[in-house]
Amino acid sequence: MPPRTTDSTPERRDDDRAPSTDPEPRITGEREGGAAAGAGADSGKGVDSSSDARHAETGSGAGHTATPHAPAGDDGTDQRVAAMRRAADGGRRWRALHMAGCAVLLAVAVTGGAVAFGGGQDGGSGVAAVSAAGALSPGDLARGDLDAGIASLQKHLRAQPRDFGSWSTLGVAYVEQARTKGDPSRYPQAERALQRSLELEPGNDRALAGQAALAAARHDFPGALNHADRALKQNPYNERALCTRIDALVELGRYDDAAKAADTADDRRPGVPVFTRYAYVHELRGDVRTARAVLERALGSASAPADIAYVATALGQLAWNQGEYKTALGHYARALAADDAYLPALEGRARAQAASGDRAAAVTGLEQVVARFPLPGPLVALGELYEARGADGDRAKAGDQYALVDAWTALARAGGVNADLDSAMAAADHGDKKEALRSARAEWDRRRSVHTADALAWALHVNGRDEEALPYARRATATGYRNAVFLYHRGVIERAAGDERAARTHLKAALDLNPGFSPLGAREARTALKDLEGNR
Repeated sequence: MPPRTTDSTPERRDDDRAPSTDPEPRITGEREGGAAAGAGADSGKGVDSSSDARHAETGSGAGHTATPHAPAGDDGTDQRVAAMRRAADGGRRWRALHMAGCAVLLAVAVTGGAVAFGGGQDGGSGVAAVSAAGALSPGDLARGDLDAGIASLQKHLRAQPRDFGSWSTLGVAYVEQARTKGDPSRYPQAERALQRSLELEPGNDRALAGQAALAAARHDFPGALNHADRALKQNPYNERALCTRIDALVELGRYDDAAKAADTADDRRPGVPVFTRYAYVHELRGDVRTARAVLERALGSASAPADIAYVATALGQLAWNQGEYKTALGHYARALAADDAYLPALEGRARAQAASGDRAAAVTGLEQVVARFPLPGPLVALGELYEARGADGDRAKAGDQYALVDAWTALARAGGVNADLDSAMAAADHGDKKEALRSARAEWDRRRSVHTADALAWALHVNGRDEEALPYARRATATGYRNAVFLYHRGVIERAAGDERAARTHLKAALDLNPGFSPLGAREARTALKDLEGNR
């Protein structure tokens, strides 16, 4: 599964003041007592954000006013997906076009759908009635229908345009909408809404925390860290800022600092968003037992459907990474019982089905996912399932999925997202290998995490530069993070570099850990290991 750190977890509190009492179980208390989180629990990853507004110029140099616009509903989503599919139709032709021009066309198509279906409408009743006192909190949005909640915020802001708190909530809601619907065109709208909040109330911590979440969603992790630190200077208990700070440090590869940030966040704001990040920091260090225990306790304390879906999915991903497919499917079933449309759970269930041998169900599940949300991870997974199946027309179907990754990448970049890691990972196996290396190098220059180390190692390998690749492959596995893809990549690179003994060790470790980690990669790992065993 792709890394989870930049995803958002639902916030349940309506404010970020220092809590006087907190009934939830605290990791810190047990850690100080020496029993639980540090010794007997295992950590998992946390993830990301949400909001929308447009600034319209009024006259020549006369300033601007911010006007909330309604989001695209299901019809808008369908138009967005259709636009992406048209752009990716005949992927060979699409790739030959200038990428910048394509990005503009895709952005216009998506934004046009949002304007056509959103402009000026009140948008339904949705999450809850908006009071003049303060509209909706991020927690309200997480518990209800996001589109309807945004429409309610927009209606409120048309009546109360100087409500800086609602502008910040709207900005955060747009980030979440962009993430969950795969629509990066929402990010500029989020940026404008958050900026409007800061214009109305300079330095308010809610908008600064929203800017941190937006920067993280765009993969600008130094920016996310800077905004989070600014928010925490204003309010040390801002939950979103505490969580985004952990996310940014993880994604920058500063794992020791991330662990300290997780401890701080647990001291100040114990709860599901912090617990999941605390768990992930441990998982990245190979401490799966602690990660699992922390997530199980977080699930036990969760009551809102959004929290249950999120934590159960994190447990499913953790189990899948360890090759525990039956356990993973159980967790995904619980997540989908809480929210039957939760995208990460639908994707995770399909991956676990594929690894368990039920590839027909996996294909059906991923087809349903990408029909609504054509994001790189599920697109590549579905393409590889088509390739592995090998029926008539499957190669062309796989090519269509990989072309859609290119379309998404162009659209993401048009929305201000740094998509180099996604681009490098997909292109190395299914696209332009030179572009994969360019993207991987660019990302490594920005942040040095285990994921960027693995991406650069693999991009160097597919370009025939295995001696250069080997140090990065070793670095990707150096923290103890139990990831079969990383082990597989290292084994293949070691074999190409002439170290057959090490190659056998790491290819076997990958297959022992998670024998179904990839429909194509696992098959290639088994073939390579068999050849190596035959050469002994």
